[in-house]
Amino acid sequence: MQKKIMQLKTLTELAPLINSSLDHNLIRKKTIEATTSVLNSEAASLFLLDKTSGELYIDVATGEKGEEVERIRLKEGVGVAGYVAEHGEPLIIHDAQTDRRFFKEIDKASGFITRSIICVPVKSRESIIGVLEGINKREGQFDDNDLEVMESISNYVAVAIDNAGLHKELKKTFYDTAEVMADTIELRDPYTGGHTKRVRRYSMVIGGYMGLSRSELENLQLAAILHDIGKIGVKDDILLKDGELEEAEFHKMKMHSLYGADLLKNVEQLKDVIPCIRGHHERYDGKGYPDGLKDGEIPLMARIITVADTFDAMTTERPYRKKLSREAAFAELKRFSGIQFDPDVVGAFLQAFKDGRVSL
Repeated sequence: MQKKIMQLKTLTELAPLINSSLDHNLIRKKTIEATTSVLNSEAASLFLLDKTSGELYIDVATGEKGEEVERIRLKEGVGVAGYVAEHGEPLIIHDAQTDRRFFKEIDKASGFITRSIICVPVKSRESIIGVLEGINKREGQFDDNDLEVMESISNYVAVAIDNAGLHKELKKTFYDTAEVMADTIELRDPYTGGHTKRVRRYSMVIGGYMGLSRSELENLQLAAILHDIGKIGVKDDILLKDGELEEAEFHKMKMHSLYGADLLKNVEQLKDVIPCIRGHHERYDGKGYPDGLKDGEIPLMARIITVADTFDAMTTERPYRKKLSREAAFAELKRFSGIQFDPDVVGAFLQAFKDGRVSL
């Protein structure tokens, strides 16, 4: 009874995490940790099916030799995992070394000694997408109760993988839509063709050199793509003017950062991006617009985009001025570092340039 209570507790803790998290790495790690714990086994593995090759690969494994076995791939039908993937039925093997389905090369490669195995298929919409495996029960033998628990975990895994895949597709669609919106703005102005893509590229290089996390880089990419989206609210006679803008015209042009933030304010997925769109024309010394923010008051991603945006403006031809060379543009960034630009951002971009990471 105590064992059953512990198993139920583990599953209860695992279920909400797996069903809510879109971090596939976290899902697989927690799943295998839970499998090892709830089975009281020496090791556990999650195999996933490579749809292109038809092979099974170990996505994640626990146990003393977990890292060694993660390099192994199995053809469908080979080994216990391959057998379960091929037949779609769970399997318990009490003596692996004498079972013809056991693939002994795994033990040879890892130095691990497999005694017993419990293995269940992971199914999505009746299709096999992987296999969940527990190895070497520490006390006694794997039984039907363990099998029931394993099948519950495999169902959680299938849902989690489906959710992660759906999230990936939705995110791609979201990025594609953002790029279409940005391209629509650029089509109005032939002189800014490719501007958004270059600003995104420069921003991502800077973000990488500044050690931004994966989620921060994703937000930075979206902010860079959408930074000029507010220009949709600027009239053509101002946006497309050949010469320098008069004061009243420049005031209207400056409104584009506010227009952009307002346009996107109800998009929940952009809540961390909108302040960067609003603030990408702020200055480090507080003399920018629209809010006169300075230094650390300006979101870091906005400070990065400011540098990337200005660099691209200086290194591309405009009807009212010639473009600068990369060297001359970087000299300007250095000259206004600590005045218009964040010195740390300029320093990161300059280092990337020295490392050959900045191409026009």
